[in-house]
Amino acid sequence: MPLSNLLTRSSDSTRRILEDCLEGTPLNSESALRLFSTSGIDLHALCLTADYLRQEQCGDTVSYVINRNINFTNVCIKSCKFCAFARGIRSEEGYMLSPEQILTKTSEAVEMGATEICLQAGLAPISNPHFYRHLLETIKTEFPDLHIHAFSPEEIKYGASLTGQSIREYLSDLKSAGLGSLPGTSAEILDDTLRKKIAPGRITTDQWVDVIRTAHELEIPTTSTMMFGHVETLEQRIAHMELLRSVQEETGGFTEFVPLSFVHQESPLFVTGNIAGVQPGPSGNDVIRLYAISRLMLGPSMKNIQASWVKEGLRQSQWLLSCGVNDLGGTLINESISTTAGAQHGQLVTPAAIRRLIRDAGRTPAQRSTAYQLLKKFPQSISPQEEFEEAASEPLNSIGECSNLFGSYQELVANESLRYDFQRPQKRSSKPSLAKSPSI
Repeated sequence: MPLSNLLTRSSDSTRRILEDCLEGTPLNSESALRLFSTSGIDLHALCLTADYLRQEQCGDTVSYVINRNINFTNVCIKSCKFCAFARGIRSEEGYMLSPEQILTKTSEAVEMGATEICLQAGLAPISNPHFYRHLLETIKTEFPDLHIHAFSPEEIKYGASLTGQSIREYLSDLKSAGLGSLPGTSAEILDDTLRKKIAPGRITTDQWVDVIRTAHELEIPTTSTMMFGHVETLEQRIAHMELLRSVQEETGGFTEFVPLSFVHQESPLFVTGNIAGVQPGPSGNDVIRLYAISRLMLGPSMKNIQASWVKEGLRQSQWLLSCGVNDLGGTLINESISTTAGAQHGQLVTPAAIRRLIRDAGRTPAQRSTAYQLLKKFPQSISPQEEFEEAASEPLNSIGECSNLFGSYQELVANESLRYDFQRPQKRSSKPSLAKSPSI
């Protein structure tokens, strides 16, 4: 059904909002709140409007990146109530990978065609305050052309505290050591009242924004995220997106927005019942509404809206391509944080599977870099034989079950040789010692 016909059948209030968006009027908080209640014809009109704006803002290409996610430790000094991944410093399931072990995992990913390594982990006490910098240097020395997408704002704040440097000094040092971009995670919902409830002691909203703004000023791009479907209000979701939009209009440093559905199955936030009103994640329609509204609210300034297949699964992610989404994220290869919380959608999706999904949605697949430069654009229509030959040219398409080759979270926490050994941090120093290879 053409959009104009669908708008005619919509309610007056929804039609007026959507027509204003189509004419270029920024979506305000009052209108966004109204759209969060849409269903039926109004919801279809919202999705089709988001799809129209997506086509207008970024065309029919759907991108993805070949990457590997390396969660190098699960030991964390924080006690976020939603996290099922972290372990305490004396836990019998705490693990820590050395820079050399991380380099081995990086090498495996490069052999599989990865152009990006994503490093995120818990906040483990470490004897070497310059561990993060040393890790970057270790990887870049071996793979100078590899993009390192690493360290959430929470990790940046923690790393800076270990060295005694300011956020700006610390980020500058990491950039010179090879940091390419930051994940905009540890955001959850950027509302301090809510943050104190679900993650007391976590980085504050102002601190998160300070790290992000500083990174952008230093020309270190970042992603942006929002975890939703737990105990937040619709107003808090909207305020979160308005804050991201404000930062983007100021700096232009966000590469994409990634909504992240709360995975509840094993999350302490849901399982313990200690906080009233926690939801078992968002409903299907709630996910669709959130993605479509994010296109209307953020698309003019942040054109890349990414579906998280780890959270939503491939089928829902494919449908989201019709609700404002233009990117399907990465192959990941390993993913431990969502899977330990109960995500059911695996650790790996191959490039061939991503392209098949994109083509089936009537769109054109393209492999991109972390910074959204298109590395290879593929034909939208392809014969079965051509698809077979295309897939055969990429080693990642033929590795089988990824845990058999790359290992699983369960194997990491059970491996005694990787057991974390608590060591108190050394005295702060803003100057890294280069006399010898730093220890963990």
